[in-house]
Amino acid sequence: MNILSYISSRATNISDTSIKNTIELLNEDCTIPFISRYRKEKTGNLDEVEIGLIVKLKEEFEALEKRKTSILKALEEQNVLTDELKTKVMNASDLTVLEDIYLPYKKKRKTKAETARANGLEPLAKIIMSQRSDDLEYIAAKYVNDKVADGDKALEGARHIIAEWINERTDVRNLIRRQLERFSTITTKVVKSKKDASDSANDEAMKFKDYFDWSENFSRIPSHRLLAILRAEKEGFIRLKVEIDNDHVLEKIDRKLIKSNNECGAEIQLAIDDSYKRLLLPSLTTEAMKIAKEKADDAAITVFTKNLEQLLLGAPLGEKRILALDPGFRTGCKVVCLNEQGDLLHNTAIYPNAPQHKTSEAGHTIEHLIKKYNIEAISIGNGTASRETERFIKNLSGTKNLEVFVVNEAGASIYSASKIARDEFPKEDVTVRGAVSIGRRLADPLAELVKIEAKSIGVGQYQHDVDQNKLKKSLDTVVESCVNKVGVNINTASASLLSYVSGIGTKLAENIVSYRNEHGVFKSRKDIKKVARLGGKAFEQSAGFLRIKNGSNPLDNSSVHPECYALVKNIAKDLKLKTEDLIGNKQQLKGIALTNYVTDDFGLPTLKDIVKELEKPGLDPREKAKAFSFDEHVKTIEDLRTGMVLPGIVNNITNFGCFVDVGIKESGLIHISNLSDTFVDDINKIVRLQQQVSVKVLEVDLGRKRIQLKLVK
Repeated sequence: MNILSYISSRATNISDTSIKNTIELLNEDCTIPFISRYRKEKTGNLDEVEIGLIVKLKEEFEALEKRKTSILKALEEQNVLTDELKTKVMNASDLTVLEDIYLPYKKKRKTKAETARANGLEPLAKIIMSQRSDDLEYIAAKYVNDKVADGDKALEGARHIIAEWINERTDVRNLIRRQLERFSTITTKVVKSKKDASDSANDEAMKFKDYFDWSENFSRIPSHRLLAILRAEKEGFIRLKVEIDNDHVLEKIDRKLIKSNNECGAEIQLAIDDSYKRLLLPSLTTEAMKIAKEKADDAAITVFTKNLEQLLLGAPLGEKRILALDPGFRTGCKVVCLNEQGDLLHNTAIYPNAPQHKTSEAGHTIEHLIKKYNIEAISIGNGTASRETERFIKNLSGTKNLEVFVVNEAGASIYSASKIARDEFPKEDVTVRGAVSIGRRLADPLAELVKIEAKSIGVGQYQHDVDQNKLKKSLDTVVESCVNKVGVNINTASASLLSYVSGIGTKLAENIVSYRNEHGVFKSRKDIKKVARLGGKAFEQSAGFLRIKNGSNPLDNSSVHPECYALVKNIAKDLKLKTEDLIGNKQQLKGIALTNYVTDDFGLPTLKDIVKELEKPGLDPREKAKAFSFDEHVKTIEDLRTGMVLPGIVNNITNFGCFVDVGIKESGLIHISNLSDTFVDDINKIVRLQQQVSVKVLEVDLGRKRIQLKLVK
């Protein structure tokens, strides 16, 4: 099996030509954003998702081939590698099939079967498996020796060997796999020592109370529930079992293996029972749980990546002078003033809330800062004392003409204590850095959030329970996709943001910032080549995603790749225009006969992209930020009443519904069944992260601090 046939058999909606060309580009170290945006002719116009699937399958194939090489080497060292066995290994289509082939030859710790073989009982096992003898007592007596006490011990040893043979049969293993997949049940029981805790105010126990006595078809359990159950088991609240009708499965194995109604058949049946209970069931139950966990991980990671993408592409306010507040009670509110580029101009602290209540003094300070620094918008973190601080700010006369935004501050404390924050603000403490982050998130969520480890942003589902390597890889891919979708101003971007640009990475990002600090702003994309260690490949991969405003070439502030500049120049020349006069000239652009400019390198997809970009060069694909207000009468969960209709903001999306911030500490859940009057197959088709919505309160559970909501159209 070669890589093309492996991928095409699994990515059936993608042509072999597209797969082949994409593999070639990946082998040339091209990135997914670059391939998707600038190599459409080669890929057949594949999008990032389709290219990402090819990348995933390519990695799977390479891992499979690596394992095959390792197994073949092991078999060769054991002197058991035949042409037939080698062909089987080479033709294995996945890791499960491959490991089943290798299982009989795998080095094992000392087993009962191995001991029986050493005692000379393998010939007896073969006689039994032939199922032709009717006098096993007589035959078994021949195998009695100084290590085998009597005929019964000989038969027992032979059964151990047969049990191992049965365990190594692929057909038997697949039979049990199918039974587990279709008919098994996952059951849970509370640990007795934890049971009393469930009746108390133990928050941890209350979280898992639903699973203290649970049973469900294993194949149908939703991914989020499986992860919740596994977490409950890990934390010691429950014991977990995967159960199946053992008699039904054993009957199927008996019919497959027992072909006679004699003493041999009876011995084989005993061996089947032993193999099933001691070897097959424990091993294959563990395998089934591992596969289920991997699927649940994938589902949770998919939810997280969708949420992260929506958050990163959240609406930016843009280049505005912002006053940002990190609210608090006892320690006060940290206040910072930022210029249009997000640079810190001033910081101070005010105490408008309990216990100090220095409202008048705080009001004078805010109004003075607004005037002094020509503030255009106000950003308030949504943590402790957020609602109180928002009310205080909105009641000031000096803020009447300003938009006030409440910003999700998840992860701000992690940023403020990070090396990135210390490098940016070495003389400021963590409270100032946190407030700066809150202000910058309003101006440009993407540029600020890339500085924080993605899983700390707080928009995931069981993100600490899933495969951390797989999670990090998926989240990094999403961040890279979002950064390149928007584009980056090379003259203002932080090293963190630049590091996610196609072809750049951490070291080159630092080199770009160092060059900028030493030589000043980049005047053209050509100057990028002067950065230390930024070679031709890195320039090819990155140039189209890096923007230079007010540079020497107007195309440098667009997504038109430098490799297409000559093409654009020819189009402008044919229209008797300068390149800069073509930009934004919709009438001329619409009249271009694109087929006249098709070459071997640039086809219609690329030409259409160029025209679209020239119409609105450097256009930010994100929406603009809109101000929002919660219901003033709702301050705590105790203020909620069934039937209330409230404004809210979607702050997390899961597979079972979405959570909505209604302006109190606890977020409410809109279960998937309450999102629409019709069936919902994808929650993201109904709502998106940070969407402003209206919700109706269905139920309030004060004891468990849970709120059930319904989406109001």
